[in-house]
Amino acid sequence: AEVTLIAGPVALAKPSGVHLVDVTTALEMRDATLAAVRGADVFVATAAVADWRVDRVATSKIKKRPGEGAPPLRLVENPDILAEVARLEPAPYCVGFAAESDDIVANARVKLAKKGVPLIVANDGPRAFGADSNAITLVDAAGAVEWPPASKVELARRLVGEVARRLRALDADDVGRPGSREP
Repeated sequence: AEVTLIAGPVALAKPSGVHLVDVTTALEMRDATLAAVRGADVFVATAAVADWRVDRVATSKIKKRPGEGAPPLRLVENPDILAEVARLEPAPYCVGFAAESDDIVANARVKLAKKGVPLIVANDGPRAFGADSNAITLVDAAGAVEWPPASKVELARRLVGEVARRLRALDADDVGRPGSREP
């Protein structure tokens, strides 16, 4: 597969065999994603971009001023990159992630509908962050399927296989239809 990884600042080494696009802001990530995703078969949105950003970034240090207190910060909503990609025509097969702290499956179902994607990979975020293993639940229109705990590498491999299986099934259903990937 040809893989483009769009990543914010991380301390991880670039994975071999991928095209890496470094970004620092949510708006840069959106622009890079929309530039890279056209013609892609699959879009996997693994990282949650902050929901909010400051309206105006200071160009210099904001100094304390006696008696004035903290300066007001005005927040604006960041774009929903996953939902935007899912609305493209034609859209790639979109996989979103939901790192939740409670009501994992219920919150993932809400995200599935809100984003308009075919698959959400849900997990217990606080237990997964910083750990080498995880347990995930695949949530789609048909329901939810729990996968048992395994290493994150093993889960990633299984997920790639599952997405490939789903794409083959879609292609089989779409053979001969306009816009299908198969003749």
